[in-house]
Amino acid sequence: MSGQNDAHIGTGQWPTIQPEKEFDEHVLACVFSCAFKEVEAGTTVAESTGLSLAELREVLPRSFPGTAMAAFASADVSDVEPGIEEELLRGLLLAHARASHPASARFAKILARRAMHDGHLWQDLGLPDRAELNRLLATHFPTLAAGNTQNMKWKKYFYRKLCEAEGFSLCTAPNCRECSDFENCFGPERGECEERVTPV
Repeated sequence: MSGQNDAHIGTGQWPTIQPEKEFDEHVLACVFSCAFKEVEAGTTVAESTGLSLAELREVLPRSFPGTAMAAFASADVSDVEPGIEEELLRGLLLAHARASHPASARFAKILARRAMHDGHLWQDLGLPDRAELNRLLATHFPTLAAGNTQNMKWKKYFYRKLCEAEGFSLCTAPNCRECSDFENCFGPERGECEERVTPV
């Protein structure tokens, strides 16, 4: 390694740093940590992540080389078809994913599947805080993330976008400021320090 660095220095070049790739690997590690816990409870990695077996075989050895084979030890592991709600959410994410970027497409599937859980999305992904989810979405779904200008909770925001696409709204209040459910959409999330939220 030292020799490689010396070679770069000798030519006036430095080794390439890939912070985005490293962050993606970190997120995958968090997701798979959750998935493996769920596998112990009787599910499969495919069911927990929403990824196909081909995708899992590509990313698992890179993130969890020591446990990749154990994940496929069960003969009943197979691809899992998404439900209607998950498929709609996956479609929304894919529509805003970076073009020709396999990692973005994979994260669309992962986010849609993990969003079916009951917690906040960053918790469902096993991330330490919402800031990391914000970074993930801004990186792989920049146009979708940019639209959340009021820091709405991400699941609420996704479903609002799905409703808008269908031409209707589940909200009965004329605007967010007057809605009695404001805190549920914009308030602080469990596990985080309370943030200052500006009403719409």
